[in-house]
Amino acid sequence: MINFRILRHMWLFLAVAEEKHFGRAAKRLGMTQPPLTQQIQVLESSLKIQLFDRSRKGVQLTPAGQAILPAVKKFAGQVERLDLAIREAIAGQTGIITVGAISTAMLDVLPAYLEKMKKAVPELTISVKEIDSAEAIPLLQSGDIDLAFARLTGALGNDIASLPLASDNLVVALPHDHFLAGKNSVALDALSNEKWVMFARHVSPVFYDSITAACHNRGFSPRIIHEVRSVASQIAFVSCGQGIALVPSKLERLSPANIVTLPLDKNIKVITTAVAWSSARNNPAVDMFIEVIKQP
Repeated sequence: MINFRILRHMWLFLAVAEEKHFGRAAKRLGMTQPPLTQQIQVLESSLKIQLFDRSRKGVQLTPAGQAILPAVKKFAGQVERLDLAIREAIAGQTGIITVGAISTAMLDVLPAYLEKMKKAVPELTISVKEIDSAEAIPLLQSGDIDLAFARLTGALGNDIASLPLASDNLVVALPHDHFLAGKNSVALDALSNEKWVMFARHVSPVFYDSITAACHNRGFSPRIIHEVRSVASQIAFVSCGQGIALVPSKLERLSPANIVTLPLDKNIKVITTAVAWSSARNNPAVDMFIEVIKQP
């Protein structure tokens, strides 16, 4: 039997886990600290485990707290989605879809498609959440999202359909005082001894593999010093003098004044965004969204 009292306390646990401070969590929840502390103690007593280590340095999750945090986050997201669907239904809305998108897609291709979709179906509610490319397929398969805008290519698994949307040539992002900064273009093998800032493979396997394969074809393996989750993070690390990075040319506009971006002497073209969806699920709103995307 579901213990709804424990479920209610999970929101309190999540707030403290994310804020790492009882006072800030209480403020976020619109309550005072003593009742929050008491309710967390009640939750720990009910579960018969300690969730937090409390010290003068702050609040940290125990191993048990860390173990349940991902499931609590997922549950909270599903409940929020259910709540939104109920409220929209009461308001007379005809449907809701959840779009998962990588940050670069949200900056580049997604806004135009959202605008077209809202014009085509103004009564449809579209919820957008940020994801990593590696999360796209599992989230589609679980039904947590209806559409994914991510770096995807090739066979994506049974019942997953996809459509490439955008590709781009990579450029080299260098500190402005780098010895190569004055060049018109850069050969890839000229970067063999550099410190690289790269997407972590688990975040964007396609992006990672395409770059490492190009390097191997030029006779070297990139010296990856920092692994990050976004192009913005790549550029930020380069700006701090932590290495060089290959980034899509369309996003070089994100570069601050102390970064120089140069083309490669031989282009490396990558798919920067594809849209994917589950063909096993019958969702007319998703079908309509794909038709909107296909329109010229």
